Amino acid sequence: MSTTPDVVEEFDVLVIGAGFAGIYQLDRLRSLGHSVKILEAGPELGGIWYWNCYPGARVDTEGPIYQFSRDDLWRDWEFTELYPGWNEVRDYFAYLDRKLDISKDVRFNTRVTAAHFHSGHNQWVVRASDGTTMRCTYLVACLGFASKPYIPQIPGLAQDTFEGRWHHTALWPQEGLDFTGRRVAVIGTGASGVQVVQEAAGEAVQLTLFQRTPNLALPMGQRTLGPTDQAAIKATLPQRFESRGHTFAGFDFDFEPRNATDVSQEERTAEYERLWQAGGFRFWLATFQDTLFDPKSNEYAYAFWRDKVRARITDAALQEKLAPTTPPHPFGVKRPSLEQHYYEAFNQDSVALVDLNDAPIQAVTERGILTADGVEHEFDIIVLATGFDAVSGGLTAIDIRGADGSLLRDKWASGVRTHLGMATAGFPNLLFAYGPQSPSGFCNGPTCAEVQGEMIVETLEHMLSNGHRRIEATPEAEKEWTHHVAELVAPTLFLHAKSWYVGANIPGKPVQMLNYPGGLPLYRAKYAESKANDYAGFQVS
Repeated sequence: MSTTPDVVEEFDVLVIGAGFAGIYQLDRLRSLGHSVKILEAGPELGGIWYWNCYPGARVDTEGPIYQFSRDDLWRDWEFTELYPGWNEVRDYFAYLDRKLDISKDVRFNTRVTAAHFHSGHNQWVVRASDGTTMRCTYLVACLGFASKPYIPQIPGLAQDTFEGRWHHTALWPQEGLDFTGRRVAVIGTGASGVQVVQEAAGEAVQLTLFQRTPNLALPMGQRTLGPTDQAAIKATLPQRFESRGHTFAGFDFDFEPRNATDVSQEERTAEYERLWQAGGFRFWLATFQDTLFDPKSNEYAYAFWRDKVRARITDAALQEKLAPTTPPHPFGVKRPSLEQHYYEAFNQDSVALVDLNDAPIQAVTERGILTADGVEHEFDIIVLATGFDAVSGGLTAIDIRGADGSLLRDKWASGVRTHLGMATAGFPNLLFAYGPQSPSGFCNGPTCAEVQGEMIVETLEHMLSNGHRRIEATPEAEKEWTHHVAELVAPTLFLHAKSWYVGANIPGKPVQMLNYPGGLPLYRAKYAESKANDYAGFQVS
């Protein structure tokens, strides 16, 4: 479909992004009879799973619950691995397309560059990079928390000084990149850094990780799923889907309602061992309830993690770099990555670690990377595993202007302010899923796409079916919600680390909790309270 400058298409709702959240919005709103279109920057469905196709990229949620909970969707779908890789997740999105016929209402290769609200018509005018313009009454941004890759300002990098190839993991070449026989550098130790190291260690002739802070990674417990596994999964999925909407982080497990400081050392160790063997995020999110609050409890968890990891590393100096005696930050206040053989990789002679605290990167050179100790490390490939301007960065990257012409990025320059993590004052008829001050980075993606997604659908259905033309968060409500988020995080240990959870990974970004730290059940209750009181906190007209 093409749009000429003379023809401007109009819709009830325009959705930005064709990942889980965007697909949910399109399917539900379309079924209610509303005109809706998705604008997607990529050439196919999948959102983050289109762009993140680097070697080793895979889900850190068990596949069975990393999907929509609709009976007619999960019964005919099976992942072949407990933690599926990016290519199999893409297959799942293709399956959704066949079942739900999503693509017919998606405009692909269409990156939204601007969205301006026109008060006279109560409409958003949305412009895309291909020159098209569309109008809608309601704009729903489903950008995900990791849609704006962060590329650090390293001298020589932007000038393409390096004679080899360099790529950010979130902008990976779709045709792939072979590490075989190459000298590879990985900068960064987030999830993508861990995953690339695992893959490259078995292929590269030389692999060097540039680490600032060690990743307190947890054992994934990966395995293939045979027919017996699939049958057992199918038998329990309805209960697992039901439970995930009632847990802190949208998984099918939750914190242990005991304190680590209240039980004996033997009981603690036994529980830690049970969670460790179960794998995945259980050691993080199904552990003692005081772990993320009480420094002593947190120390117990860290010491167990440290000793487990050190036992897998042969070199004493690397033990201290990868699993320090003293924790680099409280355990669990940065998102742990799931690993399969990450620590064993450093036992190879071909794998090295450069501590950026001792030798910061000075520049990217023609041959590689120059560090402050005067050493020039030579490489064929540089991998930037440097993360994202997370949670809010996708929204502020777009020229979004509200009712008085104000720019959203200017409004949030001193800190994010929202109501219910769904809307912000001065920007009528703009709702965002999986965005700032919502459960977002603290929630299993498909769970949030459905739970918060249904909140947005209910709100839009209320507006559209009752003839309302405008909904806007009030300044008082967003002030109260921002205070609520700050109050919830204050007694926790989250502010004791420089993480993307609080925006500390981006130079100049205000430090504040960007995700809702109260858990999914409380978040649902807060929305239900607003809805029951005629959408309290919103001005509807």
